Amino acid sequence: MHTDEHHGGPDEAADQPDAADQPDAQAWWTERYGDAPIWSGRPNRAVVETADGLPPGRVLELGSGEGGDALWFAEQGWQVTAVDIAPNALDRGRAEAERRGLGDRVTWQQADLTTWHPDERYDLVSAAFLHSSVAFPRAAVLRGAADAVAPDGHLLVVGHAGSPSWADHEEHAHAEPLVGPEEQVAQLALDDGWTVVVAELRTRDVTAPDGSPATLDDTVVLVRRAAAV
Repeated sequence: MHTDEHHGGPDEAADQPDAADQPDAQAWWTERYGDAPIWSGRPNRAVVETADGLPPGRVLELGSGEGGDALWFAEQGWQVTAVDIAPNALDRGRAEAERRGLGDRVTWQQADLTTWHPDERYDLVSAAFLHSSVAFPRAAVLRGAADAVAPDGHLLVVGHAGSPSWADHEEHAHAEPLVGPEEQVAQLALDDGWTVVVAELRTRDVTAPDGSPATLDDTVVLVRRAAAV
Protein backbone atom coordinates (compact mmCIF):
# COMPACT_ATOMS: atom_id res chain seq x y z
CA MET A 1 0.00 0.00 0.00
CA HIS A 2 2.90 2.31 -0.58
CA THR A 3 2.30 5.41 -2.66
CA ASP A 4 4.93 8.11 -2.95
CA GLU A 5 7.13 8.11 -6.07
CA HIS A 6 5.34 6.59 -5.62
CA HIS A 7 -4.40 11.90 3.93
CA GLY A 8 -7.57 11.53 9.01
CA GLY A 9 -8.92 12.19 12.45
CA PRO A 10 -10.80 10.06 14.97
CA ASP A 11 -14.04 10.57 13.03
CA GLU A 12 -12.57 10.10 9.56
CA ALA A 13 -14.60 6.96 8.85
CA ALA A 14 -17.80 8.99 9.05
CA ASP A 15 -16.66 11.03 6.05
CA GLN A 16 -15.99 8.00 3.85
CA PRO A 17 -18.42 6.28 1.48
CA ASP A 18 -20.46 3.38 2.73
CA ALA A 19 -18.30 0.23 2.86
CA ALA A 20 -20.84 -1.54 0.64
CA ASP A 21 -19.93 0.89 -2.16
CA GLN A 22 -16.18 0.35 -1.79
CA PRO A 23 -14.09 -2.13 -3.80
CA ASP A 24 -12.33 -4.95 -1.99
CA ALA A 25 -9.05 -3.48 -0.74
CA GLN A 26 -6.86 -6.51 -1.42
CA ALA A 27 -8.23 -6.91 -4.94
CA TRP A 28 -7.85 -3.17 -5.60
CA TRP A 29 -4.22 -3.05 -4.50
CA THR A 30 -3.33 -6.33 -6.21
CA GLU A 31 -4.65 -4.92 -9.45
CA ARG A 32 -2.85 -1.62 -8.79
CA TYR A 33 0.51 -3.37 -8.48
CA GLY A 34 -0.24 -5.52 -11.52
CA ASP A 35 2.33 -7.73 -13.18
CA ALA A 36 5.37 -5.44 -13.17
CA PRO A 37 7.05 -2.98 -10.77
CA ILE A 38 5.33 0.40 -10.56
CA TRP A 39 7.83 2.25 -8.34
CA SER A 40 11.56 2.89 -8.66
CA GLY A 41 12.65 0.47 -5.93
CA ARG A 42 14.47 3.28 -4.14
CA PRO A 43 13.64 4.09 -0.51
CA ASN A 44 11.60 7.18 0.28
CA ARG A 45 13.84 10.16 0.81
CA ALA A 46 12.13 11.34 4.00
CA VAL A 47 12.49 7.87 5.53
CA VAL A 48 16.20 7.77 4.79
CA GLU A 49 16.80 11.33 6.02
CA THR A 50 14.85 10.80 9.25
CA ALA A 51 15.71 7.23 10.19
CA ASP A 52 19.37 7.38 9.25
CA GLY A 53 21.35 7.42 12.46
CA LEU A 54 18.83 5.51 14.56
CA PRO A 55 20.50 2.45 16.08
CA PRO A 56 19.47 -0.63 14.07
CA GLY A 57 17.13 -3.07 15.78
CA ARG A 58 13.76 -4.53 14.85
CA VAL A 59 11.59 -2.47 12.50
CA LEU A 60 7.99 -3.00 11.48
CA GLU A 61 7.15 -1.41 8.14
CA LEU A 62 3.46 -0.87 7.49
CA GLY A 63 2.27 -0.74 3.89
CA SER A 64 5.63 -1.89 2.59
CA GLY A 65 4.58 -2.18 -1.04
CA GLU A 66 7.34 -3.48 -3.27
CA GLY A 67 9.90 -3.11 -0.49
CA GLY A 68 12.01 -0.04 -1.27
CA ASP A 69 12.08 1.11 2.36
CA ALA A 70 12.21 -2.41 3.80
CA LEU A 71 15.29 -3.27 1.77
CA TRP A 72 17.00 -0.01 2.76
CA PHE A 73 16.37 -0.79 6.44
CA ALA A 74 17.79 -4.28 5.96
CA GLU A 75 20.89 -2.89 4.30
CA GLN A 76 21.41 -0.62 7.35
CA GLY A 77 21.41 -3.65 9.66
CA TRP A 78 17.76 -3.69 10.76
CA GLN A 79 15.73 -6.89 11.12
CA VAL A 80 12.60 -6.04 9.15
CA THR A 81 8.98 -7.17 9.22
CA ALA A 82 7.32 -5.81 6.07
CA VAL A 83 3.52 -5.88 5.94
CA ASP A 84 1.31 -5.15 2.96
CA ILE A 85 -2.13 -6.14 1.68
CA ALA A 86 -1.01 -6.93 -1.88
CA PRO A 87 0.64 -10.35 -2.32
CA ASN A 88 2.18 -9.45 -5.67
CA ALA A 89 3.92 -6.42 -4.17
CA LEU A 90 5.32 -8.60 -1.39
CA ASP A 91 6.49 -11.21 -3.89
CA ARG A 92 8.37 -8.49 -5.73
CA GLY A 93 10.04 -7.29 -2.55
CA ARG A 94 10.90 -10.83 -1.48
CA ALA A 95 12.55 -11.58 -4.81
CA GLU A 96 14.63 -8.41 -4.65
CA ALA A 97 15.68 -9.19 -1.07
CA GLU A 98 16.92 -12.60 -2.18
CA ARG A 99 18.73 -11.06 -5.12
CA ARG A 100 20.56 -8.65 -2.78
CA GLY A 101 21.38 -11.33 -0.23
CA LEU A 102 18.98 -9.85 2.33
CA GLY A 103 16.51 -12.72 2.50
CA ASP A 104 17.32 -13.53 6.11
CA ARG A 105 16.84 -9.92 7.22
CA VAL A 106 13.28 -9.34 5.99
CA THR A 107 10.06 -11.17 6.87
CA TRP A 108 7.28 -10.44 4.36
CA GLN A 109 3.73 -10.67 5.72
CA GLN A 110 0.49 -10.27 3.80
CA ALA A 111 -2.19 -8.63 5.95
CA ASP A 112 -4.98 -6.07 5.92
CA LEU A 113 -3.88 -3.32 8.31
CA THR A 114 -7.49 -2.48 9.13
CA THR A 115 -7.81 -5.82 10.97
CA TRP A 116 -4.23 -7.01 11.58
CA HIS A 117 -2.48 -6.14 14.83
CA PRO A 118 1.15 -7.00 15.66
CA ASP A 119 1.67 -9.20 18.69
CA GLU A 120 5.23 -7.98 19.27
CA ARG A 121 6.92 -4.66 19.92
CA TYR A 122 9.53 -3.06 17.71
CA ASP A 123 12.37 -0.57 18.08
CA LEU A 124 10.93 1.34 15.11
CA VAL A 125 7.55 1.29 13.40
CA SER A 126 7.60 3.02 10.04
CA ALA A 127 4.55 4.05 8.01
CA ALA A 128 5.49 5.97 4.89
CA PHE A 129 2.82 7.24 2.51
CA LEU A 130 0.23 4.95 4.02
CA HIS A 131 -2.57 6.39 1.90
CA SER A 132 -5.31 4.67 -0.04
CA SER A 133 -7.96 5.46 -2.62
CA VAL A 134 -10.02 2.70 -0.98
CA ALA A 135 -11.74 3.36 2.38
CA PHE A 136 -8.99 3.11 5.01
CA PRO A 137 -9.02 4.21 8.71
CA ARG A 138 -5.52 5.65 8.55
CA ALA A 139 -5.59 7.57 11.83
CA ALA A 140 -6.77 4.50 13.75
CA VAL A 141 -4.15 2.30 12.09
CA LEU A 142 -1.41 4.75 13.03
CA ARG A 143 -2.60 4.90 16.65
CA GLY A 144 -2.39 1.11 16.68
CA ALA A 145 1.10 1.36 15.24
CA ALA A 146 2.17 3.44 18.21
CA ASP A 147 1.09 0.59 20.49
CA ALA A 148 3.63 -1.66 18.73
CA VAL A 149 6.60 0.57 19.62
CA ALA A 150 8.90 -0.79 22.32
CA PRO A 151 10.13 1.38 25.21
CA ASP A 152 12.75 3.84 23.93
CA GLY A 153 11.62 3.03 20.38
CA HIS A 154 10.32 5.30 17.64
CA LEU A 155 7.31 5.70 15.37
CA LEU A 156 8.00 7.31 11.99
CA VAL A 157 5.07 8.61 9.92
CA VAL A 158 5.61 10.15 6.50
CA GLY A 159 2.64 11.24 4.41
CA HIS A 160 1.36 13.54 1.75
CA ALA A 161 0.43 16.94 3.19
CA GLY A 162 -1.53 18.00 0.12
CA SER A 163 -2.23 17.27 -3.52
CA PRO A 164 0.61 17.61 -6.05
CA SER A 165 1.29 21.14 -7.26
CA TRP A 166 0.17 20.22 -10.78
CA ALA A 167 -3.25 18.80 -9.85
CA ASP A 168 -6.39 19.75 -8.00
CA HIS A 169 -7.56 17.61 -5.06
CA GLU A 170 -10.25 15.84 -7.06
CA GLU A 171 -7.69 14.46 -9.48
CA HIS A 172 -5.69 12.87 -6.64
CA ALA A 173 -8.40 11.93 -4.17
CA HIS A 174 -7.56 9.79 -1.16
CA ALA A 175 -9.98 8.04 1.14
CA GLU A 176 -9.04 10.29 4.05
CA PRO A 177 -7.99 13.94 4.50
CA LEU A 178 -4.34 14.88 4.04
CA VAL A 179 -2.82 16.49 7.13
CA GLY A 180 0.15 18.58 8.16
CA PRO A 181 2.65 17.71 10.91
CA GLU A 182 0.81 19.31 13.83
CA GLU A 183 -2.45 17.58 12.97
CA GLN A 184 -0.63 14.31 12.39
CA VAL A 185 0.84 14.45 15.88
CA ALA A 186 -2.59 15.29 17.31
CA GLN A 187 -4.19 12.35 15.53
CA LEU A 188 -1.73 9.95 17.14
CA ALA A 189 -3.26 10.90 20.52
CA LEU A 190 -0.03 10.13 22.37
CA ASP A 191 0.20 10.29 26.14
CA ASP A 192 2.92 11.95 28.23
CA GLY A 193 5.20 8.95 27.72
CA TRP A 194 6.11 10.15 24.24
CA THR A 195 8.44 12.85 22.91
CA VAL A 196 8.05 14.52 19.53
CA VAL A 197 11.47 14.38 17.87
CA VAL A 198 10.50 15.63 14.42
CA ALA A 199 7.29 17.27 13.18
CA GLU A 200 8.02 18.99 9.89
CA LEU A 201 6.54 19.93 6.55
CA ARG A 202 9.10 19.15 3.86
CA THR A 203 8.80 20.24 0.24
CA ARG A 204 10.58 18.25 -2.42
CA ASP A 205 11.15 18.90 -6.07
CA VAL A 206 9.67 16.37 -8.49
CA THR A 207 8.74 16.16 -12.15
CA ALA A 208 5.09 16.48 -13.15
CA PRO A 209 3.54 14.00 -15.59
CA ASP A 210 4.00 16.52 -18.42
CA GLY A 211 7.73 16.79 -17.66
CA SER A 212 7.61 20.21 -16.02
CA PRO A 213 9.18 21.00 -12.62
CA ALA A 214 6.79 20.51 -9.69
CA THR A 215 6.73 20.10 -5.93
CA LEU A 216 5.21 17.81 -3.33
CA ASP A 217 4.68 18.65 0.36
CA ASP A 218 5.32 15.84 2.84
CA THR A 219 4.39 15.58 6.49
CA VAL A 220 7.23 13.99 8.48
CA VAL A 221 6.71 12.98 12.11
CA LEU A 222 9.08 11.02 14.35
CA VAL A 223 8.08 10.34 17.96
CA ARG A 224 9.90 8.40 20.68
CA ARG A 225 8.36 6.32 23.45
CA ALA A 226 9.94 6.77 26.88
CA ALA A 227 12.35 4.13 28.08
CA ALA A 228 11.07 1.59 30.56
CA VAL A 229 11.56 2.64 34.18
